[in-house]
Amino acid sequence: MNVRLPRVRPAVATSVAGEAPFDTAVQSRHPVETPLLEVRHLSATYEERRTRLPVLVDLSLTTADGEFLALIGPSGCGKSTLLDVIAGLIEPDQGEVRLHGVPTAAAQRLGRSAYMPQRDLLLPWRTTLANAALALEVAGVKRRQARAVARERFAEFGLAGFEGVYPAQLSGGMRQRVAFLRTVLTGRSLLLLDEPFGALDALTRTAMQAWLVGLWERERQAVLLVTHDVDEAVFLADRVLVLSARPGTVVHEERVALPRPRRRSLVAEPTFGNHRTQILDALGLLGERTDR
Repeated sequence: MNVRLPRVRPAVATSVAGEAPFDTAVQSRHPVETPLLEVRHLSATYEERRTRLPVLVDLSLTTADGEFLALIGPSGCGKSTLLDVIAGLIEPDQGEVRLHGVPTAAAQRLGRSAYMPQRDLLLPWRTTLANAALALEVAGVKRRQARAVARERFAEFGLAGFEGVYPAQLSGGMRQRVAFLRTVLTGRSLLLLDEPFGALDALTRTAMQAWLVGLWERERQAVLLVTHDVDEAVFLADRVLVLSARPGTVVHEERVALPRPRRRSLVAEPTFGNHRTQILDALGLLGERTDR
């Protein structure tokens, strides 16, 4: 069924590379089915030195089942706070979060998504295999069974032969693969990824992006990715939402018109460059906004 937001922010611009921005009322028709995730007019604050500061204001978005959605915006604009709200770790001041069309409180959202924070958070006293299996063990799966399930996917994640290795012996890219495996093994239909490659060097980051897009094209879970990397957002996502400076709200939606499966050579295509330009412009990094 069609799902429409009660209000549409007139300031939001949206485009496909090579096309003029179109009326923002159109975006409420995408996707046409009930979204897996829907955030409606969400506002949130945080406390700093006994002062409540607004971090998100009137933010709305949807994510379809199996869609890869990227969020990009200035530092401090509330991207990580938004993931915390969706994961059920904090309650917003205003607005609502719907899962499969049903309004939810924060406590009802706990455990409904798989959240991978910026740091891999591997436990140093656990082996790679034991770390990967941790989410299953927490969910109540017996240790031996959890580790057997994790072991079956080690080769797929490029980890074969590292089952008995400890985190301190792994490279940054390998640690992230373990963290991704732990996240995927939760079996949740929504993955929340908070700058998973932010701490990696440029070459490792590029390799991990290609690895992640291949993984997603096999798994097809819904993904909400927070990133500061415009090229990463365009290469990985179906849509990219640009947030304003704090308090953050959506100011631009970029629908990525690149074919899947995604190949690294696509970064040299004119369409990729057009998407990058639109997003940089929406971030205010190219001077005057062209859609105003």
